[in-house]
Amino acid sequence: MKKQEIVTFKVDRNLFEIIQGMPNRSEFIRSAVLAALGSICPLCSGTGILTPNQKQHWDDFSEAHSVETCEDCRERYLVCSCAEHHHR
Repeated sequence: MKKQEIVTFKVDRNLFEIIQGMPNRSEFIRSAVLAALGSICPLCSGTGILTPNQKQHWDDFSEAHSVETCEDCRERYLVCSCAEHHHR
């Protein structure tokens, strides 16, 4: 079995009370963290802010791409103006 590392973090009282009674909260937390990591922005890595170099790359990229909003789900997505658009 691989050696497991221990990670601790602070939570507010409300969250603590919610997870306190879970039968396997460690597994729940591991699953939640892994799920969240799968949804991290590939540009900013979840910070919400682009570095100056990332911003320059984004500016270059956005010359041939746009951000649009889906009429069905109202979520934003990237569209390449170089190729025929097929969303959903």
